[in-house]
Amino acid sequence: MSLFHVLGFGVKIGHLFWMLCCWFVSWFVDNGIEDNNNNKSGLLVGSVGDLEKTNKMTTLKKKNFFNRISTCGLKIPSFSYQFLGSVKFNKTWWRKLVVAWVVFWLLVSIWTFWYFSSQAMEKRKETLTSMCDERARMLQDQFNVSMNHVQAMSILISTFHHGKIPSAIDQRTFSEYTDRTSFERPLTSGVAYAMRVLHSEREEFERQQGWTIRRMDSLEQNPVHKDEYDPEALEPSPVQEEYAPVIFAQDTVSHVVSLDMLSGKEDRENVLRARRSGKGVLTAPFPLIKTNRLGVILTFAVYKRDLPSNATPKERIEATNGYLGGVFDIESLVENLLQQLASKQTILVNVYDTTNHSQPISMYGSNVFVDELERVSLLNFGDPFRKHEMRCRFKQKPPWPVLSMVTSFGILVIALLVAHIIHATVSRITKVEEDCHKMEQLKQKAEAADVAKSQFLATVSHEIRTPMNGVLGMLHMLMDTELDVTQQDYVRTAQASGKALVSLINEVLDQAKIESGNLELEDVRFDLRGILDDVLSLFSGKSQQKGVELAVYISDRVPEMLIGDPGRFRQILTNLMGNSIKFTEKGHIFVTVQLVEELFESIDGETALTPEGTLSGLPVADGQRSWENFKAFSSNGHRSFEPSPPDINLIVSVEDTGIGIPLEAQSRIFTPFMQVGPSISRTHGGTGIGLSISKCLVGLMKGEIGFSSTPKVGSTFTFTAVFSNGMQQTERKNDPQNNNNQLMCSEFRGMKAVVVDHRPARAKVSWYHFQRLGIRVEVVARVEQALHYMKIGTTTVNMILIEQEIWNREADVFIKKLQKEPLVLSPKLFLLANSVESSMPDAFCNGTDPPIVIVKPLRASMLAATLQRGLGIGNREPPQHKGPPALVLRNLLLGRKILIVDDNNVNLRVAAGALKKYGADVVCAESGIKAISLLKPPHEFDACFMDIQMPEMDGFEATKRIRDMEEEMNKRIQNGEALIVENGNKTSWHLPVLAMTADVIQATHEECLKCGMDGYVSKPFEAEQLYREVSRFFNSPSDTES
Repeated sequence: MSLFHVLGFGVKIGHLFWMLCCWFVSWFVDNGIEDNNNNKSGLLVGSVGDLEKTNKMTTLKKKNFFNRISTCGLKIPSFSYQFLGSVKFNKTWWRKLVVAWVVFWLLVSIWTFWYFSSQAMEKRKETLTSMCDERARMLQDQFNVSMNHVQAMSILISTFHHGKIPSAIDQRTFSEYTDRTSFERPLTSGVAYAMRVLHSEREEFERQQGWTIRRMDSLEQNPVHKDEYDPEALEPSPVQEEYAPVIFAQDTVSHVVSLDMLSGKEDRENVLRARRSGKGVLTAPFPLIKTNRLGVILTFAVYKRDLPSNATPKERIEATNGYLGGVFDIESLVENLLQQLASKQTILVNVYDTTNHSQPISMYGSNVFVDELERVSLLNFGDPFRKHEMRCRFKQKPPWPVLSMVTSFGILVIALLVAHIIHATVSRITKVEEDCHKMEQLKQKAEAADVAKSQFLATVSHEIRTPMNGVLGMLHMLMDTELDVTQQDYVRTAQASGKALVSLINEVLDQAKIESGNLELEDVRFDLRGILDDVLSLFSGKSQQKGVELAVYISDRVPEMLIGDPGRFRQILTNLMGNSIKFTEKGHIFVTVQLVEELFESIDGETALTPEGTLSGLPVADGQRSWENFKAFSSNGHRSFEPSPPDINLIVSVEDTGIGIPLEAQSRIFTPFMQVGPSISRTHGGTGIGLSISKCLVGLMKGEIGFSSTPKVGSTFTFTAVFSNGMQQTERKNDPQNNNNQLMCSEFRGMKAVVVDHRPARAKVSWYHFQRLGIRVEVVARVEQALHYMKIGTTTVNMILIEQEIWNREADVFIKKLQKEPLVLSPKLFLLANSVESSMPDAFCNGTDPPIVIVKPLRASMLAATLQRGLGIGNREPPQHKGPPALVLRNLLLGRKILIVDDNNVNLRVAAGALKKYGADVVCAESGIKAISLLKPPHEFDACFMDIQMPEMDGFEATKRIRDMEEEMNKRIQNGEALIVENGNKTSWHLPVLAMTADVIQATHEECLKCGMDGYVSKPFEAEQLYREVSRFFNSPSDTES
């Protein structure tokens, strides 16, 4: 199933679901419409006519709507079948779909790579943002803590220095306090306090402090190393309105004592902004004195204690006492911060002063980086004038997006594999569809060839059977003339050759019908034992000629009458027994028939068969191997199925002591037209299709066939067949076969016979045939036992039957004992022999009556006739084995006018001669047109034999026209337009028309019945066959009288 067939199947499922929905909705709407109509009709009684018209219109509109939906839905499967399921669509579009598939999944893989890469980048950004914000927050928090402590110290100075007279703080106290509280200001390098000094107060201030106020701008212009710094070398501060000299300083920045903060540019601006704003202000980054490292100074103004909180800038300037500054070493500050973080080495941190956006000042970090991803976090150090920010980057480049590449590559590989699978599958399916298309064409050609073969066989059969009908018919008519012995032998030989040719044609036609599947079985009631007797009669001459013993045994549990196809059953037996007769030169051929149930019951008690236990004493092939593989048997020997009660399951075995089948040829024994070898074909003849036909016929009978063969020992063929029980039907009292059997049994009922035979199998066969005649049988192994039994027996023995093998060995002893001790009631002596040429002892020539020879094979009719002749109870023969009495036949067909239609003059002469022998008045016609003119009602014909293949008009067309004329006449009779007396004492016209056809094809027989024929006769036909078919439509005088 291709991808497009799958799509088509999906469309069909969707269509089915759509149709179910439409059906459900339409059913619901129809019911709703009916309910609404009923309700409206109950409410609006006065306007019934208008209401009905409105309801009908609404109903029709809704139904038409859903019908249109359903009709549209019906177009879906036709589209899916014509388009999606077509090979043309596969060849046109599948490559484009595969390319589209690959392109689609290529785009999907690219999108997947982009998506996973962007997700990794977003995660990397989030990580950098988190780490940078964390560091900025920590730096800002710690700076705020330090700033708060610096502001607290400004309050401390205002309280204890300016609020106390004298001051409670000096340099030593300030230094010790700031050193001890430095842990509260972890980010400051030092703290210093500069006092506000007016110019008028400078001299007094310097005197009190003991040092001169020095300027700071010289250090800013010429920075010095910390080891070279000397405060005494600094110049005094120039004259100005006020000064801000440092009077207190922490030991870490004690070098700034005496420096004028207002003399430095950055410090001056910082101080002035601080006292105006009343808040802490920061300087721009600049090199710190003595260390030359970048730093900033946080400055707070120290006011008088009575300054209100809402003072103006002017009031703050006037109330300023001094300035407290905290020095921050930015590099040390950030380094200390990063030391506290475990992932300090993961990212690079830069701190900038961005007060001037065009020229940001780098306060910490390097501008060299390898990763372009950057995160900027703003820093708020409490001075709204100064802007700071932290910029973070990863130290290393981003790693390769392995997950993105593997995932996208995997998706692409899977898509390519699927595309390859689809491509390979569709290519394979396309090839298979093309092969199927070719196979379909070849199938059509083969079917056409098969039809041509059947037509050829029918034609050839007709062309061969037609002259063969003339040959055999003329030979049969020749036999009724006066011929000498030599001429009769020639005629019989010609008849046998012709019948062999017809048999070969029948086998070939049967094989053709089997191959075409046109072989069908009949279902009629038949006598199984009678069929076996007929088959034995067919091969009795050959078996007697070869000296091969031929015997049949049928179990008592097998019903007398069965229902099935007796002709095909006879054909199977004929094929098997014919092969046995052909390949057996000595020994025996033994046919057994029993129920399958009997075989099941006898398996457990069965022992190995020795040569002494066989029919002729010769070894035979293992019969169990011929049926052990049947489906009716399991491995442990028990039945694997239970037959239905009305069925009769027979198992038939044909055992011989012939040459056997070579092992290398056993595998092809059932192959048509295959033989064991060319030498076998040249020696024994045959076509090699008998067993093949038998196997097919057994299969049609719901059975199985198998064989077991041992070279130079013999073969055993076994088959099963299923029939119906014919005894379940009501027995017909006037059945001639039943009457003959009862008559035959009544003549011998009550008699007793002794069979002398030391072989149990052969004795069982004799017992079977004698008990069929109603004779009680006692079996003994030796002649002495038979004489002893007759002497001491209480019942009268009517006959002694001695097997020829024992007779040849013990005849002299038997005769001497019989002469020495004669019996009071001497029984009749019979000899069971395989041929008429049996040796007689000399004693029989001295006045003793010789035994009557019963020639095998034993059959009921032959056995009854021989016993009647020997016992002197009559010389009657069962009627079924004799032809119908001539008087009865003449009475049956006497006065019957029969029309024979055939374009072949020879067939006309053969059929006319056969029917005239039975007293019929025969008229011949050479064409169907002439037959129609003769059979136009009213006419005086009682039956018609019609050939099928004739020029101008065949038998089928002629029969149809005859039936049309009869039908027209019957209508005239019914309408009173024609008188019934025109047809004698009949009330309607229907002439029995029987086809004479050389075709044995089933279709021909069916066509005969279809065109109005009442039966058919296959060519070549015999006189008895014509009589039997036509007698079905006539009654004999005896039957009429009864």
